[in-house]
Amino acid sequence: MSERELIPMLQELGAPRVAVVGDFMLDRYVWGDAGRVSPEAPVPVVHAQREDHRLGGAGNVVANIAGLGGRALCFGLLGEDEVANEMIEGLRVLGADVDGLVQDGARPTIQKIRIMARNHQMLRVDREQAAPIPVASADRLLKALREAEWDALVLSDYGKGTLSPEVIQAALAEARHRDVPSVVDPKHRDLSRYRGASVVTPNRAEAEVAAGESLRDLEALQRHGEEMRAAAGLDALLITLGPEGMYLLDEGEPGIRLPTAARQVYDVTGAGDTVVAMLAVARGGRLGLEQAVRLANAAAGLAVAKVGTTAVGRQELLHELRAAAGMDRVVPAGDFDALQIALTGFRNEGRRVVFTNGCFDILHAGHVRYLREAARLGGALVVGLNSDASVLRMKGPERPINPIEDRAEVLAGLACVDLVAVFEHDTPEELIRAVCPEVLVKGSDWKDKGVVGAEFVEAQGGEVKLIELVPGRSTTAIVSRIKERGAL
Repeated sequence: MSERELIPMLQELGAPRVAVVGDFMLDRYVWGDAGRVSPEAPVPVVHAQREDHRLGGAGNVVANIAGLGGRALCFGLLGEDEVANEMIEGLRVLGADVDGLVQDGARPTIQKIRIMARNHQMLRVDREQAAPIPVASADRLLKALREAEWDALVLSDYGKGTLSPEVIQAALAEARHRDVPSVVDPKHRDLSRYRGASVVTPNRAEAEVAAGESLRDLEALQRHGEEMRAAAGLDALLITLGPEGMYLLDEGEPGIRLPTAARQVYDVTGAGDTVVAMLAVARGGRLGLEQAVRLANAAAGLAVAKVGTTAVGRQELLHELRAAAGMDRVVPAGDFDALQIALTGFRNEGRRVVFTNGCFDILHAGHVRYLREAARLGGALVVGLNSDASVLRMKGPERPINPIEDRAEVLAGLACVDLVAVFEHDTPEELIRAVCPEVLVKGSDWKDKGVVGAEFVEAQGGEVKLIELVPGRSTTAIVSRIKERGAL
């Protein structure tokens, strides 16, 4: 399954409701610089310059769900303190439902304080009381869970006490009763604790502890991973391998190794939260398990390139998938925000924008020479590309020969083309007004026809240029020759 196939799935995913049950905590960061060693002890002195806080633990799962386009419902245990207020306010800003959060004055809201110097973590201080959730609090949490409406369940287990065996099994039983997927980020070595879950996502170290064996090669991952999955009563087991990607073991299916995209790894903090969030949003949106895992793998690659518990957004992931598919220089029809971002980038670089348009159905030498010549007239060439429906209306039922995805990818692959912008209308007038090019280019055959957009461009101080076409080169001629030879 390619990145290009995943793009429309992510675009059409909707906003599934995801219930997040687990250990909510606040990550506080103290940022500064370390320039000397303390005279009191052999430790660096960090000169604090600023502080901020982020949602951690299950809260970071919620942040990722919100960023990835889902709607989160929160079920967890907080203290009755200022940290809890900060947590609740942060969740509400994300649009999350916090009615399922239970507060207990006998324990503090979990807080992790990280001392950072030049993006490197120097020290972490934890404030917590890791004890089993009181029975009364568990009952309130589960009552709220049963009364809420949700499309997928996440259990975010950090071993802090919220997810007692009773809470885990009651939550998973509710998911099975509703016939919705459940995703578990485990903490305990005994994976049977999560029996009945749709998919459990240990990292390699956690899986090795659970297996009691080294899992350093594919054979070991397959053999011991399948044994663990079956023994624990799990539908699927997804072992995350850090920079090496993931390994999926699904009941009745051969194991699948998914390598991650090559990138600089800055911080793995919170990457597991990104994985479970993407899995839950995708499965809650009714995508298949393998599709969801591939999206989660791509999202995790983005997460590890950031410092700290920073959420990944759906548009960010779409851009990454488009880039991996060679489509990062293609703007879909009607996406004027993306178009303006690209145009602003060109103009900030001091490049004049040149615009031309066409169907470019079967790319040939005449097209390439024309586009090269157009690119020489300015610094950035934007090509307007007729959609399939537009080509059909203009050229008839046998066209286009190649679908829009292929035509756009081939055009964007040319060194002389900086951006491809798809348009749905029969003429590019609306697109030209959005681009507002300094130079508008058409073929010389338009000399007496009237170039669409010419009046607008000239009124804005731009110019219109006509380029001589290469004789005998056209898509229509190519199609005719193929037909004559009996290939069509």
